Amino acid sequence: MTVLWITNIIFPEALSLLTGNHVNAYGGGWLLGAAERLVENGNIHLFVSTVSNCVNELKCIKGKHITHYIIPIGKGNISYNKNYEPYWKEIRNQVKPDVVHIHGTEFTHGLSYVKAIGNKNVVVSIQGMKSVIAEYYTAGISLKTILNNITIHDILKGGIYSETRAFKKCGQYEKELIRSVHCIIGRTTWDKAHSYTINPLRKYFICNETLQPTFYSGELWSQTTCIKHSIFLSQAYYPIKGLHIALRAISLLQNRYPDISLRIAGDDITSYKGLNGLKHNTTYWNYVKKLIERYNLKHKVTFTGLLSPNSMKSEYLRANVFICPSSIENSPNSLGEAQILGVPCIASYAGGIPDLMKGDEEHLYRFEDYEMLAHKISELFECEEYNKKMIKNALERHDPKANNSQLISIYKSILENGNSCNM
Repeated sequence: MTVLWITNIIFPEALSLLTGNHVNAYGGGWLLGAAERLVENGNIHLFVSTVSNCVNELKCIKGKHITHYIIPIGKGNISYNKNYEPYWKEIRNQVKPDVVHIHGTEFTHGLSYVKAIGNKNVVVSIQGMKSVIAEYYTAGISLKTILNNITIHDILKGGIYSETRAFKKCGQYEKELIRSVHCIIGRTTWDKAHSYTINPLRKYFICNETLQPTFYSGELWSQTTCIKHSIFLSQAYYPIKGLHIALRAISLLQNRYPDISLRIAGDDITSYKGLNGLKHNTTYWNYVKKLIERYNLKHKVTFTGLLSPNSMKSEYLRANVFICPSSIENSPNSLGEAQILGVPCIASYAGGIPDLMKGDEEHLYRFEDYEMLAHKISELFECEEYNKKMIKNALERHDPKANNSQLISIYKSILENGNSCNM
């Protein structure tokens, strides 16, 4: 069976071959894990295509097991870009895929494939849903707070509200794509409900995500080896990731736990100063900096910089607690990674997150209730062992073999039944 994936990221292998530099990226790890399993099957010929600013013409790159097609990003894939359509026709003619799998609805290059070629044997995986995320983008931050923290960057380039409008605009194309296909792959009650609302006639398949290999082997979290009273967040660039809520919770705990610390994966969003600050600081980053200063948390908050999968694993294992304080998410893989390693986890009751916390519901809290988040953190600081049921559930959910079998089963169903997609 020949399968064409359409993704939002360029695979590290393709980028390495394209640039001549070794790339070991963390983002999009679930795709890499799933692709690796799929090609191991031997009966699947996998082609992966995306758009990128690394090329100015269509590039075909033959990797070890996967052939990559890279389309020049051109005018971009935020609004609909008709210029992608000829590329898709050329790729379609060269690959002749039996099944086309569009990973994600957030950008428009997947929609351009459907408009150029049609929806026969096309299935779309839900990742995030911008049409829904837009409603939660400000993440409880008031208009007054936004105006009090507005920056030159946001005046010139747009801030939280313009970003919200951009999400809503992308959401219109997202809805068009979901309405245009007959088969959807999801994994949570949240994405099932919202995809049904957009397209009640779609066939909905469940397929969980496979994580990167490094998280399935090696040591597990231990109370004796973690750094006491330390907390880890996997990202914090945007309001929806909830860093501002985490900071408020930590401020309530620092008298009880003077050694409390927070480590955040990614670049230091508080480090830009002077001219660089004027160029790069957003309203949200400015707000975060003020919260850190207000609560005297400067020496308790550390940004790790960009991390490889192995470095991410090390951060999980050294943390006393992992928290996922998002205002909205579908199924954050960072939460699955932490759970598989046995790290005590706390997560907001938002989007599809409750599905990932089955068996560990006591560590859910309402997103904006930072007092309850502080209470949950304190409870886990005092806990002496990890939740073995949580690990078991996460291992079953992210089981590479089971997920690979399910994905192949979905492809076979689509191939056998066409647009009716009957199981």
